[in-house]
Amino acid sequence: RLTTRGWSTANIHYRPTGGTWTPVPGVAMEAACAGWVRRSIDLGTATGLTAAFTNTAGAWDNNNGADYTIGTGRSTVSGGTVTANAPDPCATQAPDTTAPSVPAGLTATAAGLSVTLAWTASTDDRAVTGYEVTRTGGGGGAVTVTSTATRYVAYDLAPNTAYTWRVRARDAAGNWSAASAPATATTGTRPAVGGSPLGGDPREDSIYFVMTARFADGDAGNNRGGSQHVKSGNAANDDPMFRGDFKGLIDKLDYVKALGFSALWITPVVLNRSDYDFHGYHGWDFHRVDPRLESPGASYQDLINAAHAKGIKIFQDVVYNHSSRWGAKGLFTPTVYGTRDEQWKWYYDQPQAGREYNPLEEHQGTDPNLTPAQNAQAKGRPYNGDLWSSTPPAGNQCLNWGAPTGGRSQEGYTLYHCQWPVPTSKLFPADLYHQCWIGNWEGEDSRSCWLHEDLADFNTENERVQQYLIDVYNKFIDMGVDGFRVDTAVHIPRVTWNRRFLPAIQQHAVARHGEKGKDFYVFGEVAAFVNDKWNRGSVNHSAQFFTWKERREYSPDDVRAAIEQYDYEQLLGPSGQPTSDNAFLRGNSYHAPDHSKFSGMNVIDMRMHMNFSDAGNAYGNGKDSDDSYNDATYNVVYVDSHDYGPNKSGTRYTGGTDAWAENMSLMWTFRGVPTLYYGSEIEFQKGARIDCGPSCPLATTGRAYYGDHLAGTVTATDFGVVGQATGEVARTLDKPLVKHVQRLNRIRRAIPALQKGQYSTEGITGGMAYKRRYTAGGVDSFALVTVSGGATFSGIPNGTYRDAVTGDVRTVTNGTLTASVSGKGNLRVYVLDLPGNPAPGKIGTDGPYLR
Repeated sequence: RLTTRGWSTANIHYRPTGGTWTPVPGVAMEAACAGWVRRSIDLGTATGLTAAFTNTAGAWDNNNGADYTIGTGRSTVSGGTVTANAPDPCATQAPDTTAPSVPAGLTATAAGLSVTLAWTASTDDRAVTGYEVTRTGGGGGAVTVTSTATRYVAYDLAPNTAYTWRVRARDAAGNWSAASAPATATTGTRPAVGGSPLGGDPREDSIYFVMTARFADGDAGNNRGGSQHVKSGNAANDDPMFRGDFKGLIDKLDYVKALGFSALWITPVVLNRSDYDFHGYHGWDFHRVDPRLESPGASYQDLINAAHAKGIKIFQDVVYNHSSRWGAKGLFTPTVYGTRDEQWKWYYDQPQAGREYNPLEEHQGTDPNLTPAQNAQAKGRPYNGDLWSSTPPAGNQCLNWGAPTGGRSQEGYTLYHCQWPVPTSKLFPADLYHQCWIGNWEGEDSRSCWLHEDLADFNTENERVQQYLIDVYNKFIDMGVDGFRVDTAVHIPRVTWNRRFLPAIQQHAVARHGEKGKDFYVFGEVAAFVNDKWNRGSVNHSAQFFTWKERREYSPDDVRAAIEQYDYEQLLGPSGQPTSDNAFLRGNSYHAPDHSKFSGMNVIDMRMHMNFSDAGNAYGNGKDSDDSYNDATYNVVYVDSHDYGPNKSGTRYTGGTDAWAENMSLMWTFRGVPTLYYGSEIEFQKGARIDCGPSCPLATTGRAYYGDHLAGTVTATDFGVVGQATGEVARTLDKPLVKHVQRLNRIRRAIPALQKGQYSTEGITGGMAYKRRYTAGGVDSFALVTVSGGATFSGIPNGTYRDAVTGDVRTVTNGTLTASVSGKGNLRVYVLDLPGNPAPGKIGTDGPYLR
């Protein structure tokens, strides 16, 4: 079938069983009917053949290197699937006039101002493609929405109001079932808990990224070292892994504002369950905020509200791909084999009715029933009596339950089968969790297998998993967070994002917060650690791929759809992907961007990140990729993070202060949303290994505690402006890169073209030099930028230009302006005076780099 590959013709290259291959490129296939080609092959005495296909223009379909095995009789090959003894796809098919069955079992359950609808799937002689959900009541007319799932949540209805719903099913031919029996629910009152996002275009912000547990300690009472406190070396430094908290963040919001940042990206906040989980990526109870981050008067809601009061947004790190190795509370928690013998009783707590995991209650190492050595091993471990059993639980699928493996632990103790969760042990049900390890990081299995033993991989194509994740993250939208940074986004198929999670986020944000909800910002981590425009040629594993909607229909079944999408897009390859000029000026003119094909997910600019060994390298690579994003002006841009530095370096950036200044000057004036990892404003921990787990003290890593540099008091009178500061934080704020980023933030905030403008390098000679413009409503902002070196801009509008760095004024009458600048990280930003949009002139005072 040609349509699944996007081809117009095809050859079959084959080898009969026991025979030899046809000469490349095989033999031509003939047109059969729309989208199909065919070839009749005389096998003689052979029982089948092995085949691959080509469009004779360089594209091959060889079944991902395995070739296709085809037997005798009529077989069809469509979307990578061989169907033996298949009906003729080109035979005239009787029209489908049979409607699907009526959806049964419709229920409506109210919770506050939302109502959850659920029903039993309809059946059809061919395929059910979706459902129509109709609502009546509330004093208005009928409201109809569509759904591909058998569950739908209606949000933000009127309080104390009865609504009635009916559902009908549709097939591909457009046949509709009759409506279901009605279901009625009455809403309650609006929940008291919640906040409101700030709203506004996220490109107007710059982002400060903090690991909450390592930033500032406002409440020592919630500090916890965990079971690895001594082993890691943290105890010797009096530096528990959970040291920072929301109270510390609230106390230091003025520091963030004094730097000039208007958005905070914080690591995941859900309750974690792991031996070393301060970073937040081992979620266990996704409904609950981790108590090691909260304090009386400093809850997560308090942080959101306090940040908003200062004009600072909260972008929350979220994880849809995986839970902790102990599963996810409310979805599935595995029961493992345990035995409280003399080897293991320090590890396994005696089960206690009604007691469950609480990371604030750590073993004190004083149990009289344990030896001193066992107490030392147990110290710091939270209660785990809810996880283990010496007898197999009901429905156990794990083989050899409790039998010795023949191996030994680090302590020399006997190890048993099913003692710890791993994907291949079948401790997790296959419908809710995947059961394999990733083998090929650029293969299909990277979307459906475990990353690491501590990261149990959700089966995100399962409806129950989808609804669990949608429901838990809706609660944080209700709290008023301003956006989500999506961890490990590449490990979930794009079609699942586009069908399920992204529409759910947008729907709930708008229903809950109206116009402000439309500005909810989603940016995903699509980790591609290569310097290529496309990740080793694999479009499905490239960042820009996730910014686009789907271009064709796939199976209603999400598992099948994921495979169909992967094969279809992979065979189209980089040359078959959509392009956009949303980031580019047309001449000197801004044009309204076309976001009709936008998926709803923006991305971290991995290519610029990988190439920030120097700013010029990052700039060149960024420009090269920008036509392949839906709109690169929304990309999040950073030099390094809690995971890697440029070129997948395992250490925090150590290019030097001048190089940092140059990188910042580029990020704050080029397209995208500039982002800085905590402490980089003072080159914190430069050259230190970013992460070594519990094998070395956190104080020696890139995730070291930062609060010592923030001791004292600080108030900000505006973004990038310090009112007063005392103590160590005053000395921190006096560092050269701090002065640099403060002024960059002030300049960027004053010039809309630097925030939201499209760009062009047409008519420009120079290194890192570009022109940018943003025009919308009453705003028209045009700027000429050059970083670290001079540039000449030709073919520009005549008029008066004012430099935001020096205040220099130029009157252009011949369409040409030459800007002179020297010094690494120095900058010129000439802004055109336009009617109703005067250039701001010099912003801030000269510093070590901007002068």
